[in-house]
Amino acid sequence: MYPHLNLMNMAAAGDKAIQEREIMQYTQSRLTHGYANQILTIDLGSGEVQTSMIDSAVREYFIGGRALGLYLLHRGIRPGTTPFDPENPLIFAPGPLAGIPQFPGTSKCMAVSLSPLTGIPGVSNFGGHFGAYLKYAGFDALSVTGKSDRNVMIVIDGFRGEVTLTDAPVIDHVFDLEREIVDRFVRGGRDKKEIVFLTTGIGALRTTFGCINSHYFDPAKPVDGTKGLFRTKQAGRTGLGTVMKDKKIGAIVVLAKYPHGENPYGAADWEKVKRAGSKLGEVVRVVDPQSLKMYRKGSAGLINFMNKPEYKSLPVKNYQLGTDPQADKISGKFYAEHLFDHRGMDGCFPGCNLRCTKGGWVTLVSGADKGRRVWVDGPEYETAAGFGSNLGVWNPEFIMEANWHCDNYGIDTITVAVTIAFLMECFQRDYLTREDTDGLDLTWGNEKAVLQFIHRLGEGETEFSRQAGRGMLALVDWICGRHAWRTGKADPREELMLFAMQTKGLPFSLYRTHRSLSMQGSYAAASDIGAHHAAAWLIKSDLLGAFPTMEQKAQALVMYPRVRLGNDNLGLCKLPWVDVFNPESAKMKDTDIYINPASQELYADFYNGMLGTNMTWQEIFMQTDRDINLQRVMNVMVYGTETARHDRIPERAVGPTDDALYNAEQEDNDRELAGLLDKPLAEVQGMPPAWKRERLMGRRKERLRELVQAYYRARGWNEEGVPTPETLKRIGLWEFLNGETKAKIQEMTA
Repeated sequence: MYPHLNLMNMAAAGDKAIQEREIMQYTQSRLTHGYANQILTIDLGSGEVQTSMIDSAVREYFIGGRALGLYLLHRGIRPGTTPFDPENPLIFAPGPLAGIPQFPGTSKCMAVSLSPLTGIPGVSNFGGHFGAYLKYAGFDALSVTGKSDRNVMIVIDGFRGEVTLTDAPVIDHVFDLEREIVDRFVRGGRDKKEIVFLTTGIGALRTTFGCINSHYFDPAKPVDGTKGLFRTKQAGRTGLGTVMKDKKIGAIVVLAKYPHGENPYGAADWEKVKRAGSKLGEVVRVVDPQSLKMYRKGSAGLINFMNKPEYKSLPVKNYQLGTDPQADKISGKFYAEHLFDHRGMDGCFPGCNLRCTKGGWVTLVSGADKGRRVWVDGPEYETAAGFGSNLGVWNPEFIMEANWHCDNYGIDTITVAVTIAFLMECFQRDYLTREDTDGLDLTWGNEKAVLQFIHRLGEGETEFSRQAGRGMLALVDWICGRHAWRTGKADPREELMLFAMQTKGLPFSLYRTHRSLSMQGSYAAASDIGAHHAAAWLIKSDLLGAFPTMEQKAQALVMYPRVRLGNDNLGLCKLPWVDVFNPESAKMKDTDIYINPASQELYADFYNGMLGTNMTWQEIFMQTDRDINLQRVMNVMVYGTETARHDRIPERAVGPTDDALYNAEQEDNDRELAGLLDKPLAEVQGMPPAWKRERLMGRRKERLRELVQAYYRARGWNEEGVPTPETLKRIGLWEFLNGETKAKIQEMTA
């Protein structure tokens, strides 16, 4: 092990440029209980590379993945650190159960850093092979600090036991860069299956919401008479691709192969692990073809469920409406029958028979590659709804093209799509004109204008696109200024914030929450990175009636994040658990069957078999309270006394923001209001729309406030949403906090 090795050319110590082929060698140890037991740290400013053994107390407390990443972030920053400061680390961490193909869905890795979009810790999970290969190469985490003065490529070679910093190709677009990287390493003698890498594109430099592409080789997909192509998954949320681009990281490459031999991952009980994986694989094999059919539809199959008239939870035209008869045109069924290429396995990691990584071919109609036939990974549900129903677009080929361009520019599809929907509503309501938008006619369904905007956004071509690239809150400021200047009217900020669909600066993922109080609470408070569904995706269970009381909703906001974010700590994909309902769960008594407890027991067997523990699934996932509280503590360090004020969602997420929207769903709204007021339906129907809307919205907002406070209490936080020292000590987190953080928490809870 090399505890401290400077990679700079010592003959040119004054030159901070990374030299070609500077190499550090390291010692790789055998995996033990799924851990490599080593962290790789790189400072691009000084050229220093360090490997260090992971402290056993840290490993056992934070486990891995998201939790370990947040701990490393907490130790690496100080009060006042910004996302663009050199000391802000960009961290990648899988988890002890990542990369084990004997169990379905072990593909996940976590990216962690301060978010350029929100200013608070940003976290994003992504699939593919990167996290597994990082571990195979010898590391449980990679932390990169500093900034290079030129485009640098980090190469972690698990075959040679070498870390190399070398000049990266200066290529703006992701898929051109992909070809260059693959060609370079194939020419160097590497098999495509041994190469995984991360990239981003020019759009990440032009915006605050850059995504990171995770590239891996799929040997089974037929292409032009041969087999195999590189595919991508994305760390899209919170703008961590922008951090990567700011540090001038052109790519991070890992060269490795799967461990071989008996018990190659160092499990405490390898037979138990294999049995658990076989049982869950059988559940997936039998259940998925009879239920969601993700092996055919991917996650886009969720569109039909959200679009049901009784749920009205598919966002239409910036979440104004919740259902549309045209949704079948962009449904998972349509993609499965007309656009997805089902040849090959479509699993994003070996051993997962869910096969939900769908994609297909489309011919581009815009941009520099117009007329070219390209492979598109996706769309996932979020992208299909974002560029489809939420923009009033019902063209699946357009959605696939928008998806490809965003990936190629290195920008998050969810943020781009929700930002465009907000701009379209501003255009609809005359807060923006064609003069403001540099000539773009941002009307609902205008596919050509959307594609033009994506290209301008990715390249940073115009003032309008550059302002949009700063993020939704900064965009609101700019629109308010333009509108006041153009019209002479008062600042319209209050009106715009009603339908600027974001929380903490992070645009909403694609669920209309009018019918789900639990999901409103998730976006407002349980998801500490902002309005994303990763922490507490409760909408489906809530719509099915899983949490009828306020207490049950608050408990769900505690329990489900334990499991969902616990999967992020372990390196697991959530879909084999959450989207494949184990029939044995329905037979269980005195439990929440919606959390799929029968499958959770298989996950517990996997965990215990790997780590040598003897814990229930509830005990395993209760450990997630540690990193949930750590992220909240770090938010408090940014927000201070304003912490609770940021646990809010826009009124559009609560209900109708004007009388016309109330009337568009009048039957449902009147029925709900009659129940709330304990009045006959006929009496309510005769009331004026403004009166009805005001009372409906008042009651809904009151219930959301009640739920957020109930959630705080369930977590052991005070009324301002700040974890108390007693809570932090009870869960053992207090001793891992630095002195400044402890002092701040004590001051705010005194």
